Order: sequence, then C-alpha cells, then structure tokens
Amino acid sequence: MAETEVAEAAEPAQEGAGGGARLGLWSCMALVVGNVIGVGIFALPASLAAFGGLALAGWLLTASGALVLALVFGRLSRLVPKAGGPYAYTRAGFGDFTGFLIAWGYWIGLWSSVAALAVGTMNYVGAGARAAGADAALTGAIAIGGLWLVTWFNLRGVEGAGRFQMVTTVLKLIPLVAIGTVGLLSANWSYFAPIVPAAYPSAFSAVVAAAALTMYSFLGIESATIVADNVDQPTRTVPRATVLGTLVTAVVYILSTIGVMGALPPSALATSAAPYADAAAALWGQWASAIVTIGVVIAGVGALNGFVLLQGHVPMAAAQDRLFPARFARRSRTGVPAFGCIFSSLLATAVLLVYYGGLASGETGLVEAYNTIILLATFTTLVPYAFCAVAELLLYYQDRPRFSGQRLRGAGPLAALAFAFSFLTIVGSGAQTVLYGFAFLLLGVPVYTWMRKVEAAAAAAVPVPDDAPAPAAGPAFAGGPPGGGGG
Repeated sequence: MAETEVAEAAEPAQEGAGGGARLGLWSCMALVVGNVIGVGIFALPASLAAFGGLALAGWLLTASGALVLALVFGRLSRLVPKAGGPYAYTRAGFGDFTGFLIAWGYWIGLWSSVAALAVGTMNYVGAGARAAGADAALTGAIAIGGLWLVTWFNLRGVEGAGRFQMVTTVLKLIPLVAIGTVGLLSANWSYFAPIVPAAYPSAFSAVVAAAALTMYSFLGIESATIVADNVDQPTRTVPRATVLGTLVTAVVYILSTIGVMGALPPSALATSAAPYADAAAALWGQWASAIVTIGVVIAGVGALNGFVLLQGHVPMAAAQDRLFPARFARRSRTGVPAFGCIFSSLLATAVLLVYYGGLASGETGLVEAYNTIILLATFTTLVPYAFCAVAELLLYYQDRPRFSGQRLRGAGPLAALAFAFSFLTIVGSGAQTVLYGFAFLLLGVPVYTWMRKVEAAAAAAVPVPDDAPAPAAGPAFAGGPPGGGGG
C-alpha cells in the first residue's frame, strides 16, 4: 500500500479531530464485518440453490472483486487520511462537485439502508410476531422503536458504539462459523453437483449470475474509512481493518454457505425461508434453529448500529468542506455529529412509516415506494466504488511530484479490476435501480447550487482589505482538490 509524506504529516491533525474518541483495529474490523454481514446473507443460500456447486464459484468471483476493492480503499485511506471515506477520496480526485454528488447519494444510501435493516430484521422474525397476534402497526412500532434506541446509544459516543459493534459482531459470527466448520464434517458432498439452470446457455454465464446474487453481500467494506477521524493511527488502522475485515467476511460467507448446502438437499434448500436455521436444525436439532434465529436478530441490530454510526459522519465530512449545511459539521459534547445522526434517523423513520403504513392499509403503492427507496440505496452505495477505483491514479496524475518515489506498482491493474467489478455490480443491479438512482443523484444538483450560493454570499459579506495579497497558487493536492478549498 502506498505511503505518502502527505498522509504521515496529516495524521497528527486527524488524531485530534474526533473529539477524543478512539477506535482501534478490532473495533474498526468489527465495523467492517458487522456492517457487511447483515440479515440478507441468512436467506441467500436459498437463491443460490439453483446453481448447485457453481454457487461456490460465484462466491469466489465476488470475494475476489471485493478484496480488490478493499485494497483500493486501504491505499486511499493512506493517501487521503480524512473522514468521509468514498466522499473524501472522490473529492480529492475529482473536485467539489463530484465529491458532493457522491456524498449526497451515499448519505441517502446510508439512511435508506438503516430502514432496510430495520425491516429485514423484523421480517425474519415476522412469522413469530404474527403468530403472537402482532399486526403491521405493532411490528412497525417495534422497528421504529429499535431504530431510535440504537440512535440514542450512538449519540452517547463513538467508543461505546464501537464496543457494541464488537459484541454484536462476535455473537453474529458464532452460528455462521459453527455451520461453516462443524457443518463441513457431516456435509453431503453429493449436494454440490454443478447445475446450469435452463435460463443460462453455459456454465460460465451461470457462475456470473450466481456472482451477481452475492455481489450485494459485500456492501459496506468501506465502513472503517468513513470514521477515520475517530480512529487511532488511521493511516495504519483503517487499511488493515478494511482488508482484514473483508477477508474475514469472505471466508465466513463461503464456508457457511458450504455448510448450509451440505446439510440440506438442493430441492429443500431452494424452498427454505430460513436456510441457516433449517441447516442448524438438520445438524443439531430444533434448539439450534432457535439459536440461529436469535443470531439473525443480533446480526440485524449490529448492522443497524454500524450504519447509524456512519449516517452522521458522511454529511459531517461534506459540511466541513462547506458542501453540506454547517449544522451537519457540529459535534455534540460526546464528539458525535448529533444533528446529522438524528436528521438521518428521522428520514429512515419516514421510510419505515411509508412501508408499514402501506402494509397496515393494504396500499401496495406505499410498499412499492419503499422498495424503490431500497433499490436507490443499492445504487447510491455502488457508484462511489467506481469513482474510488480510479481516484488513486487520478491523484497521481494530477500531482506527480508529490507522489514521486512512492510504491504505486500495480495501482493501474488494481484500479482497472476494481472499476470493472464496480461497473458489473452496478449493471447487475438492474435498469430500474440505475434509473431511480440516477434521478435521485440529479436532485442533488440544485442542493449543490444552493450551497455554492450560500458560500458566495458568506464570502461577499467579509470585507477584504485593499492591500490584501492575492492567494498563492499551489499544487492541486496540496490544500485540496482542483476547484475546491481544503477541508
């Protein structure tokens, strides 16, 4: 990974930027693993059952792409040691406007993901809730109450949220690791025969299709980069946590999928509503199924905690660069961007009200509106990956003297692979996802224009002495990206 004098010089400033709160390597790894492993993975093996053993090839393909992206994020976190992750890297390479669009879209993706995690967690235990007589209104109230409980906990401080993330990550890994290790000993390997579904002309196209189903399981690998100002020794900790967290996640995903596929016949797996719970029941009995169900709830709560932590930091980073309203940049006494966190949770609550209101009233249009927002979250999370994939090379081309002598060997092929993976993931998300995502990105353009107007008005209100010297020109990367002030 590249190391620059810029990064090393900037690190002391970053050490004090987070209000005294510090996250170490284990907390950052827990943030990565905990955010990536949500509730979706617990239903995914049923979708992969149609491919048989080819599903494992799809997992390997996706895991390789995710690891390449993690390496790119690791290098960028050393070159641009700032909070904001994908936003900070995109702004450093492409300038204020592109940086704003990435921050705008990524922020929307974060609070939309918070709503999706709340719904996903409740849906997984929905059968039990309905059996107890709970209706949509009560289920929605529980989901919203849980969201605000996690938000309140995050407002108490980043370190506490980090410790909570570590605990939930360890607990959610227990059933996955158990199925992925002990389950292998009793796996029926005849269940892994490669299957090419009739809809696909070749084994290769089937592998690509299986990979497309698994691509979204790695969203969130960049989580540690977003809170870099709250990390101890960020230029060392963040890249290590990003790469190691992605690697741990990939291993857990693949091994646990093998365990599930080896425990259930393909026909039973394809129709299972809770594959991991059914696999645990087949391996150890019904008590194990209950344990896995509890693990799913913990997984959902842990991921919810992680995304609530992030949803205030992205607009804070943009506000510090005067691209978002100044209120987002303010920290509370506990060092938390409280306004951004609360405002984002309010938006997530609005999404939940739309969804559960639609269920309670039978209005399918409201539920479809919720689904549209979730598709939007997918797109606005994927687009920053494509920009970050080439940001390092762009920074190098913009200011070669500053990077002279640095170890950038392999940066070109790495960026090309990461961009190709990101591009294929975006295309694989579907035409409707891309359409709605692009439309919501365009809605950010008037907001950017308004922020530039506010900035210009503020600058015009400050009198400049007649004898004030003109600002000196400098390298693009020395104080910020071209066309924008340094953060």
